Amino acid sequence: MTAVAPLVDVTIAVHSASRPIRRAVASVLDGTEAPVRVIVVAHNIDPAIIRDNLGDLATDDRVLMLDLQDGIRSPAGPMNAGFANSTAPFIALLGSDDEFAPGALDSWLRVQRSTGASTVIPKIAIIGRHNNPLPPLRDGRRSRRLDAAKDRLAYRSAPLGLIDRDRFGHLRFSEGLSSGEDIAFTAELWFRGRNLAVDIDGPAYVGHEDEKDRVTFTPRPVREDFAFLAELEGADWFRSLREQSRTAIVVKLLRIQFLSAIGVRATSAEELVSHQPELRDTLDRLEQLAPRALRLLSRVDHRIIAEAFAAAPDVERIKVLANDRWNQRSFGALLTPNPWLSLHRQGMMRLFFAANRTDRIS
Repeated sequence: MTAVAPLVDVTIAVHSASRPIRRAVASVLDGTEAPVRVIVVAHNIDPAIIRDNLGDLATDDRVLMLDLQDGIRSPAGPMNAGFANSTAPFIALLGSDDEFAPGALDSWLRVQRSTGASTVIPKIAIIGRHNNPLPPLRDGRRSRRLDAAKDRLAYRSAPLGLIDRDRFGHLRFSEGLSSGEDIAFTAELWFRGRNLAVDIDGPAYVGHEDEKDRVTFTPRPVREDFAFLAELEGADWFRSLREQSRTAIVVKLLRIQFLSAIGVRATSAEELVSHQPELRDTLDRLEQLAPRALRLLSRVDHRIIAEAFAAAPDVERIKVLANDRWNQRSFGALLTPNPWLSLHRQGMMRLFFAANRTDRIS
């Protein structure tokens, strides 16, 4: 009997014997009616260990095992290896800790057929939490013909879902980075995509948090955290974007990556001061990419940035302000310095209400 060619190639990278790889693979094979193939990449680990953990699934014709021993602690390499070995019309990614709800891939394929979407974005359900409210869609429920800027797709920085390999099979994660390897990838996916859609009512991508081998974060040089910026700065497609699109991307980078970079380094005044030159250089680079983005941050965000660049930063004040901004505990966490800009689509006020509406989607 001739094997049916897969309609979707799903890449799963695994680097640890403790990861529930069999659960992840079984969720694809048992929960999907369409012909699929799972590409399991054993990354810096003996493939025999992963085969043992897969059990009978290791010999399933729908499973392709790859071995990547690059000595680099980054998911970019194994994910790229999976993409490079994909032949199906569509590709998808699955974390080795996670799983697809039964019927998820079939549902994404139905959405793709009805919309012609270059990417179908899944609903994400994290076990033990509310649904992931990102991206914060217009009206909380817009699901077809998404606009990357208006629907704030930059906030979904993981390229999960169904990707048209014919249009985006060339994309690769940025290798050699300490973090942010998926930012340029997803930005191009969203801002150069066509007929983008969210499968808002279908089965979810299910995230688990049962892994035991996470590495505690220790502050790196700021330039390492933002090494991904070079790819955006040098990309023709990024430079050709309209101002509102570049602003949408950079506001997110300021709000999430840059403010977080300050927060993790605010362990002491001395520690923060030592990182000030690189933080200033990074802020300047972000402003050059989208000069109007900084003004769309909240008043609390601006206070944090001002404190971070003070001669003697008050790290306790930064922590209090950070708690305010993450939990929206004051009007200052929602309003921009210029009150008229508070109603801008990329302002925190509209983002907050859109995210809360999206979070209620079941």
